[in-house]
Amino acid sequence: MSDATADLDPAAGPGHRPALAVFTHLACLDHDPGLGHPENPARLAAVLDALESGLPDLTWLEAPQALRSQLSRVHTPALLAEVLDRHVEGHYRIDADTIMNNCSREAALRAVGAGVAAVDAVMSGSHRRAFCAVRPPGHHATADIAMGFCLFNAVAVAAAHALEQHGLSRVVIADFDVHHGNGSQDIFQRDPRVMYLSSHQAPLYPGTGYHEERGVGNILNAQLPPGSGSAAFRAAWSDALLPAIDQFRPQLVLVSAGFDGHRLEPLADLNLETDDYTWLTAELLARAERHARGRIVSLLEGGYSLTALRECALAHVRALAV
Repeated sequence: MSDATADLDPAAGPGHRPALAVFTHLACLDHDPGLGHPENPARLAAVLDALESGLPDLTWLEAPQALRSQLSRVHTPALLAEVLDRHVEGHYRIDADTIMNNCSREAALRAVGAGVAAVDAVMSGSHRRAFCAVRPPGHHATADIAMGFCLFNAVAVAAAHALEQHGLSRVVIADFDVHHGNGSQDIFQRDPRVMYLSSHQAPLYPGTGYHEERGVGNILNAQLPPGSGSAAFRAAWSDALLPAIDQFRPQLVLVSAGFDGHRLEPLADLNLETDDYTWLTAELLARAERHARGRIVSLLEGGYSLTALRECALAHVRALAV
């Protein structure tokens, strides 16, 4: 991984700027929940290797650490204290699935910082699109609870940053992870400036994301029964979720990019193919072009088959880089 900040020429016109930036940091590899945990450093290593070998001309940028003030836009002081201020020796178990080691604090700050920096990049026009190759994932973390492998909710912090720092009034979060992003929904369900859209397997952890959960009209969930494949996935987006984006007319598109709906995924039971992620990425890009001046920021969420994760992340980023 190279630091590609030198590739950016501030004197160059917009046509000379790389369309896509990939934000990451090696600290995200040091978060280790312990032997046998599915959300392990090998996941991100697989993604980085796939992108470096498959797309050698990518622009790589270093993810900064998020500021406490940025985190506090969506998270409570108690959660910040639990993750940031706790001294950890060995491992600290927040719940059965969510475990920290002494490197988790920086990894979480870098993961959130990537989303914030990516929003700044697309809003400033230095890049039109961004992908955040980071871990731990984030979309299960609520305002006050770290859960489901997630310490902080990076996509929620990115959305709040776009609202508060850049003055946007319509931000969409499109979540195609196989698990419902209960944290993202929880944080924004009473904020009409953010639309949260999710397709996910049901029943499955965390047991939320029913159609009747509508927030203030800004929440839309599409449940997919176990065994669902490409046809059901594409229909959920084509018939309901993508039209909702067009109706909302977002000024920024954020993506919770989980690849655990793939047929090889060990923690779920959908039967998606790599091409399904290419298709949906292109559809989301079309909405970003139509409504948001092309501005789209994608953040890595789940995906626990290393083979599928490599293939799908590469397909997703290749589509973003077009």
